[in-house]
Amino acid sequence: MTIFALHWRHLGLRVETDALPPLASTRGATTFSMDEDAPLTTAPAYGWHKAMPVRQGLHWFRWKLCNVEADAKSLRVIYFCDVETGLLLKQDFRVVAGGFEISATLSNEGSAPCPVHWLASAVLPLPAWVDQLISWHGRHNGEFVQSTEPLPAQQWRKQARGGLPGHGGPPGFYVSGRKCGWHDGLAMAAQLAWSGNSLLSVARDDVDRPILVAGMADGFTLAPGAGIEAPSLLLAISARGRNGAMQQMHDMVRERLNWPGGKMRPRPVHLNSWEACYFRHDQARMLELARAAALLGVERFVLDDGWFKGRDDDRAGLGDWTADPAKYPEGLKPLAEAVNWLGMEFGLWVEPEMVNPDSDLYRAHPDWVLHVPGAPRPTARNQLVLNLSLPEVEEYLFTAINRLLTDVPIAYLKWDHNRELWPPGRVSQVHSLYRLLCRLRAAHPQVEIESCAAGGGRIDAGIAQFTHRFWASDNLDGISRAIIQRGFLQLFPPELMGAHVGASPAHATGRSQTLGFRAGVALPGHFGVELDPTTLSDTDAAELAGWIAFYKRWRHLAHGQRLEMGEGPDGLGWQASGNGKEWLLFVTRVDTPQDCRPHPLPLPFVAGVGPVHVRLLARAGNTPPRGFGEPPLLKPLSGEGVRFPADWLAHAGLPLPPLLAESVAVFHLAV
Repeated sequence: MTIFALHWRHLGLRVETDALPPLASTRGATTFSMDEDAPLTTAPAYGWHKAMPVRQGLHWFRWKLCNVEADAKSLRVIYFCDVETGLLLKQDFRVVAGGFEISATLSNEGSAPCPVHWLASAVLPLPAWVDQLISWHGRHNGEFVQSTEPLPAQQWRKQARGGLPGHGGPPGFYVSGRKCGWHDGLAMAAQLAWSGNSLLSVARDDVDRPILVAGMADGFTLAPGAGIEAPSLLLAISARGRNGAMQQMHDMVRERLNWPGGKMRPRPVHLNSWEACYFRHDQARMLELARAAALLGVERFVLDDGWFKGRDDDRAGLGDWTADPAKYPEGLKPLAEAVNWLGMEFGLWVEPEMVNPDSDLYRAHPDWVLHVPGAPRPTARNQLVLNLSLPEVEEYLFTAINRLLTDVPIAYLKWDHNRELWPPGRVSQVHSLYRLLCRLRAAHPQVEIESCAAGGGRIDAGIAQFTHRFWASDNLDGISRAIIQRGFLQLFPPELMGAHVGASPAHATGRSQTLGFRAGVALPGHFGVELDPTTLSDTDAAELAGWIAFYKRWRHLAHGQRLEMGEGPDGLGWQASGNGKEWLLFVTRVDTPQDCRPHPLPLPFVAGVGPVHVRLLARAGNTPPRGFGEPPLLKPLSGEGVRFPADWLAHAGLPLPPLLAESVAVFHLAV
């Protein structure tokens, strides 16, 4: 079908479209408007890009023709521009896992290079009922701080400028009406699948209609015959409140994952060496750590930073990816084989995109880093960024990492990125990273990869296509993590969330918490340990081993299932994951309760399912002294369990034991 343009008429819940009157017949003139009505199109009719070098100012263009191809699950719109500029825009709208994936590709069909200011993945009219926006901001060790605000009267923007999404979280947000809650009301969630600079904007047009624009925020030049694909925008729309939109978003992210063997296996328990040893490496020390980990029930031992040549601190060695002969005289293979013999997989930390000025690689190839000729080369964490768009750099990195994965039985890479880019405007840097990861995955399809960027600096649905885990934060303080993880889960499923039991006092905050609370907060995610088990008392070692066994027993319900979240009375937070027949429920209290007796906790997600058998599986963290204030029901609830009518649980609520500050209660619910 060939038309001039495809106009937006409705964005929201599914509606019946038979026998609708024409759009033009529903739109009257407005004051101070164009004489010819101009409804919003999927690609607004007038756009601009920077002029050719021989021209001054801006060049305006208008699409001359539009072609539409559609089937039950997809819609493709092709816009043709005037001959002078020679641009061709393809937009794809696809139904994916209950939500929508929207993408755009721009091609230069003309005879001259075409500089483009920026390329939007999607331009969407938000419904008139939208008046609230939920987003996240943050910093290193303080990721995913939630912000809930009225939709601004002018414009709202979320922009990443450092060459990666940053510690404020991925390029995503929720919009809703103010009456929307966790469990009911209309909500939308949007997330750009992109690991570089991005821009999300909601602004009102001249008739007060909110318009969402999302895309990568870098300019580029298209050579004649060349094209570029904008990152996909994932869009969820639900009448079931924030939970419904969150579940759609989880399913869309899961649809993008590429698990070894095509299917997620149970997420193995990690022990990561970083906070246990930092840069203090030697083979004997790591073997001691691995033996202690195996005794706890750990399933994957990850050797963190400090293993390669010259790496005694963060000032040297990046780029020289060979084992330090002083620390590992025979290389990493004997250690990896010993870890395997202990019954664990072997994982390794790498930071391939970076280089220290004090390295053999930089001394040999100083021109391989991102830089502005003749300008200073500012370092961060004593390192520079390699220019991955240079073919020789990509080949060097592929060869170095491929050699490691070939020579050593490595099942897992923790892929780090500890600084922003400089200069930052590099679309090609992200595309080259994706290509490198794709090559390594193809060469070693059994290897899993974790995305880390000084903690949560690169968490997004773009890199999720090549990775299997995100490190949510370097902050392992239990209180901080409870907040960080709650933000993470609103855009990504729990099985992707690296969540470790750290030391006490926490290295990031200096605060102390019980081992049980730290474990209880970590249990819903991809569970791990980030402390030195050789320093634990026998009592603490036995308790940690118990939590590891608990995680293994119940991880099938925590991961790959439908997640529900909510807030309870008196400051409680809760989340439940399950398959409709049984659920694992976590109830978390961070702060001191203000009420003298715990209120029942309503669980709307079980409404109408029939009688529900509830059992209290565990209480983690602080508990009342000598059971003070605990109701008689607690004994059967902690034993064989108690059966409740589903609607009672949904509306009146689950009776709770007293929960002190920094405590978690874990329940099993079954129909």
